Amino acid sequence: MSRTMEWAARAEHLRGISRKVVIAAVGAFAKTVSSLLNTAAVHNADTLLRLVRSRPNCVPLINVSNHMSTSALTLSFFFLFFFLLFLFICECKKWCSLDDPVMWGFKGFPIFDTKLARWVLAAEDICFKNALYSYIFRVGKCIPITRGGGIYQEHMIEALERLKDGEWLHTFPEGKVYQEDVPIRRLKWGTASLIVRAPITPIVLPIVHHGFHEVMPEKYMFGRRPPVPLWNKKIDIIIGDPIEFDLPAMRQKAISQSRNESFPTIGWPSTPDGLDELAQRCLYTAISEQIRAAMERLRCFSKSFVKSWQRAENKGQHHS
Repeated sequence: MSRTMEWAARAEHLRGISRKVVIAAVGAFAKTVSSLLNTAAVHNADTLLRLVRSRPNCVPLINVSNHMSTSALTLSFFFLFFFLLFLFICECKKWCSLDDPVMWGFKGFPIFDTKLARWVLAAEDICFKNALYSYIFRVGKCIPITRGGGIYQEHMIEALERLKDGEWLHTFPEGKVYQEDVPIRRLKWGTASLIVRAPITPIVLPIVHHGFHEVMPEKYMFGRRPPVPLWNKKIDIIIGDPIEFDLPAMRQKAISQSRNESFPTIGWPSTPDGLDELAQRCLYTAISEQIRAAMERLRCFSKSFVKSWQRAENKGQHHS
């Protein structure tokens, strides 16, 4: 299986000019939605900023977050191509993530720095439907993922290569958009497999956000999304601390557990350290549950964070 427009994702493509243009356009869109049209409050932003800017050399970073909204892809295109793509914008009705990149638009985040910008896993059937979309998403440091294609699909190998280079990768391990305020659901195994298979174990940072479902609700008018992001909403971004995994102990436990389990196999190759498919399934399940539990703790904490922010805001309005 060939990689979709991999050449456009290379830093040297067109001397990096196209990447700078796309990152600048998307960054402007994110800043506008997050900081100008709406109000964003961020908890523990220093941890994210430190890991993005100055983590140990060659150590990759993986962010895991919930996924609450989608948006019109064409809005970012408007910032990017302005009048030249006006006709295309009017005709296009495809949808992509609003959470990313808008969640990086808060004050102080280096969203315009192409070297620091994240890589992100993006659904191939949504974001890579045609050549133009594929090119722009590729230039914007997106890796296409075939939903249901499994953890050994070709573009997951590409994601591992980015981690090998010490890059920052953002993932939505729930695998789809959920706008309900309910406990974090069971996670897909893709992120866990990247953690295990990466040449250098990545730093894993959980993030939970709330409010994007109000900026771009799935059912706004006549059961459809609004044509543009809504404004005067409050966005809360809760950044946790890195999740610590005892991978050697978890591997041994997975091997022992797999001896007592019986699952239908689909032919996964063994890992370099000798984990067969059953052991991998047990290991990925354990890692995914640890990530899910960390995200759920952040979700519960976000409720008290929102209440304290509202009290502070009401107090400020009272004094004013």
